[in-house]
Amino acid sequence: MELKGKKVLVLGLGKSGKAAIRLLAYFGAKLTINDGHKAEDIPEYQDYLDQGFEVVAGGQPEELFEIDFDFVVKVPGINYHAPCILRLKERGIPVYTEIELGYQVAQPQHYVAVTGTNGKTTTVSLIYEILKANKDHVYIGGNYGIPYCDIVMDHKLYENAGATIVLEMSNFQLLDIATFHPQVAAVTNLTPDHLDYMDSLDEYYASKMRIYENCDEHDTFIRNEDDETLSCYLAKYPPKANVETLSTKQGANCELKGSTIYYNDEKVIDRKDIKIVGMHNVQNIMLAIIACAHSGVSIENIAKGISEFKGVEHRLEYVREVNGVKYYNDSKGTNTDAAVIAIKAFDTPVILLMGGHEKNLDVADVAKYNDRIKTLITFGEAGARFGHDMHHPHTYVCEHMKDAVLKAHEIAQPGDIVLLSPSTSSFDEFNNMAERGNAFKDLVKTF
Repeated sequence: MELKGKKVLVLGLGKSGKAAIRLLAYFGAKLTINDGHKAEDIPEYQDYLDQGFEVVAGGQPEELFEIDFDFVVKVPGINYHAPCILRLKERGIPVYTEIELGYQVAQPQHYVAVTGTNGKTTTVSLIYEILKANKDHVYIGGNYGIPYCDIVMDHKLYENAGATIVLEMSNFQLLDIATFHPQVAAVTNLTPDHLDYMDSLDEYYASKMRIYENCDEHDTFIRNEDDETLSCYLAKYPPKANVETLSTKQGANCELKGSTIYYNDEKVIDRKDIKIVGMHNVQNIMLAIIACAHSGVSIENIAKGISEFKGVEHRLEYVREVNGVKYYNDSKGTNTDAAVIAIKAFDTPVILLMGGHEKNLDVADVAKYNDRIKTLITFGEAGARFGHDMHHPHTYVCEHMKDAVLKAHEIAQPGDIVLLSPSTSSFDEFNNMAERGNAFKDLVKTF
């Protein structure tokens, strides 16, 4: 893509918008920047003016969208059905995502792209950790939190080819791709989401299928055979790529036989050697196995990477084992739905640590799984009410989270699982869920 002198409009100053501006400025584009915040609320406002950019702040004037830009880059948070976006497209002006911009500027790389409703971050994190341990020049970004344009600039991918790029992609980022072409693509699963943004559930699901629309027979699409909705949409939008399958229930390229994962009939790893828990994570691991195999990593090294992977921080994160007791940090579980998912992830009843800021949440849905809770230990502002409303026969109520952790350590027996899944926010004791999770881990590491 030739950028020098091109008239480009950047819509939105989120993280991806700023990364796009950085890249476009480096290559000499003539930039117009539009953001809904007032000028005094944009820290970079004067710096952008000093660089010679036009900055339109505080709204989206109609006349801005009548200018003949060569193309537009928008942040994912701006709805693709917004009148200004529709007007640009009516006029035939290309509207790109920041990832598409980075892709068009970069030299050829090996792309592994993952989308889906749930499990994206865990899956790309595992893929990245395995690839990074076995290859040079491996980078992760996208919806993961690192804009691809920043990766392109930081590692000079505009002149260096052959890196491996692992991208987590939301449907927002897929809606405005044009040429983006991963060598390995996957959709983890499809469940309802983002109906406040999309026109319909059908449109949401269809947007996910765009991840492989530019793939061909030389590429690989990884298909989750266990997801019926995904199967329906793959039938509607059949991939041209070579398809490899995964399943925990039936025969597939990557399959679960008993408690062992196999890939093309070769043993990869036993579930007992995996630190992240739950059948949903078995599917995520299978996806990572196929992706890494198609990125040049041996099965032996893939298995080693899986066995060492502790999960995404604060999401059912394995902390350590002490005297036969395993401790898991799910501080990110700030609602009751998350607690249910966490409890169901384990094959045996857990010692559940539950509590925090009182949001007056109904815990009836968690109480339905009392048979999967060996002992309940509640804490914090909501601790006493949680203890009462859960109606669990083996309950301790503690004042602070630290007291709850110490109680769990005191009563746990070899083979037990201690799970912090608070079911509510952290603001009674901590500034955020990460601070709470780190406090839990620091305490467990003293045992």
